[in-house]
Amino acid sequence: MTETVAVSWAAAELGGANLGDTRLNRRLVRVAERLGAQPVASIPVACGGWAETQAAYRLLANAAVDWEGVLAPHWDCSVERMRRQPVVLCVQDTTELDFTAQPGIAGLGPLSYLRQHGLYVHPTLAVTPDGVPLGVLDAWLWARDRETFGEDRRHWPIEAKESMRWLEGFERCAELAETLPDTRLVYVADRECDIHEFMVRAQRAPGIDWLIRATHNRCLAEGDKLWDRLAQAPVLGEVTFALPARPNRPSRPVVLTVRAERVTLHPKGGEPVTVTALRAREESPPVGIEPLDWRLLSNRPADTLARAAQLLQWYGSRWSIEVFFRILKTGCRVEALQLSTLERLEPALALYLIIAWRIQYLTVLGRTTPELPCDAVLDPAEWQAVYVAIHHQPPPLQPPPLPVMLRWIARLGGYLGRKHDGPPGPQALWIGLQRARDLAWGMQLASDLHFQSTG
Repeated sequence: MTETVAVSWAAAELGGANLGDTRLNRRLVRVAERLGAQPVASIPVACGGWAETQAAYRLLANAAVDWEGVLAPHWDCSVERMRRQPVVLCVQDTTELDFTAQPGIAGLGPLSYLRQHGLYVHPTLAVTPDGVPLGVLDAWLWARDRETFGEDRRHWPIEAKESMRWLEGFERCAELAETLPDTRLVYVADRECDIHEFMVRAQRAPGIDWLIRATHNRCLAEGDKLWDRLAQAPVLGEVTFALPARPNRPSRPVVLTVRAERVTLHPKGGEPVTVTALRAREESPPVGIEPLDWRLLSNRPADTLARAAQLLQWYGSRWSIEVFFRILKTGCRVEALQLSTLERLEPALALYLIIAWRIQYLTVLGRTTPELPCDAVLDPAEWQAVYVAIHHQPPPLQPPPLPVMLRWIARLGGYLGRKHDGPPGPQALWIGLQRARDLAWGMQLASDLHFQSTG
């Protein structure tokens, strides 16, 4: 049963790996299943024995195994999921991984200051406008150079700056858009992507849309400034939506006054770029709460309230990547990985990017697809073991719906499921999935012992 649990989902995502050796390909699937079954555990604990642990470490230490080779089959699967969607948001952002508590990892660099060391991860997460994560499309992994840390980089060429990750990530999405003629790709990014070189390149890529949050009060072709123009732009109307909850901040309804205008950005000595500038501001926030104020730039028109509301919805879906990072750091505990070099750390991180995506995928599907049977995404041994544990009776022949099964799995992870509770979140789910794997293993062991005693 352990083999069934592991191989089913991991083989679907990683079975197409080409690491140059069929044994390495099989080992990759095996390690993915082990780590995915117990994402919170360390590699030795997840592997469940010294032989499996050694095999996992040998895989990560193999020169033929790099993070791109690990992610490649998942990229292919992600593209196929995208192909079935009319619109896909390609959300990018950066997070830092802090390994200061583990000074023995060679190849890491400083983070915010010299004594803090680790690396940065900059993935592209494909999501539907409804927030269903379809996969990780791309990733930048890098450690800063200690020799150049702290230097003034404002006058460096864009190709030498870390900002280049935004441009290269966009170009990867633009290339992908050419292979998906029936799917509209929309590149979505936060303030760090407000880079003039990015908008110039994006203007030359008509096959993909883009939407970023503005941070610079840029010069316009007419000589005035962007913020002043937006303040005087026509009011299209009001949009109401629920602001997602964050740690220490509950969800709340928000009413935004929406303004938009087509403008031409014209920096001194730079190429002009014509964009839609949109401002959505909360005019009457609750007492003591800072008003929500979004200034967005896009190639898409926003000449009606409906079009502007669509852009706001798309930007709101950017929150998906923040959830993804929380799963990666808290649910998978990647900052606790104990590997000796950056070269070994990178393929391990690639595996956990896939595992974090799967956890988020299950969480969102459980909320958005009430009729989907659970065996569409869960292995038989997983859901059957959970059913037995919850109901104390044999599992049915017909798999239960996925939302129902995920609530049962979440109960194993501490979810109470009271009337006023919302749907289970990723934390309860990743703990529950770990317990489901243990239950499946126990059922298989009991079955094997019974067979031996009666055989």
